[in-house]
Amino acid sequence: MTPPRKEMLVTTTTLNHAPTIVDVTPEQLQQWLDAGETVLVDVREDFEHSAERIEGARHVALAKIDTDELRRMKNGHRIVFHCRTGKRSLDAARRFARDEEPAFHLAGGIEAWKTAGHQTRRSATAPKIDVMRQVQMTSGSLVLAGVVLGWLVSPWFLALSAFVGAGLFFAGASGWCGMAKLLSRMPWNRTKG
Repeated sequence: MTPPRKEMLVTTTTLNHAPTIVDVTPEQLQQWLDAGETVLVDVREDFEHSAERIEGARHVALAKIDTDELRRMKNGHRIVFHCRTGKRSLDAARRFARDEEPAFHLAGGIEAWKTAGHQTRRSATAPKIDVMRQVQMTSGSLVLAGVVLGWLVSPWFLALSAFVGAGLFFAGASGWCGMAKLLSRMPWNRTKG
């Protein structure tokens, strides 16, 4: 007896006849890429794409997405969006979706792609510590410095901790991180090619 075939796509929809968003597994995406049926669009930031990417992915940062331009790029192929973990690519798919056709995104992003054993292309000049970890380290250092200086020198230094905390909250709520933008422009984070 043949075991049941594992479904490769998980479709999610919302009420009121909204467009269909399809979560694509890494295995299904690899099949579609091998068959030449898909345009893969990386919606991560420039510094993320230049440091590591899925071979053949086109880069269009989420903030710069022009759905009309993407439809012209489509040229009979399906477009699959991807990011690091799947959150931004889901947002891109929602923007791109239309009532008459589904929009696709790589569930779990490039992290799921790597976990499934698929290869990525990593720049030899990519920073050893990725920008988001640098943001965490810098934020933690500034908060700690604000608390210590607030305790030892003046309570006014607690404002530093409050400022960094507010910035982190804003980054989490909006998806835009000023510190990441700033750190990505530092000389040690510049990637050639």
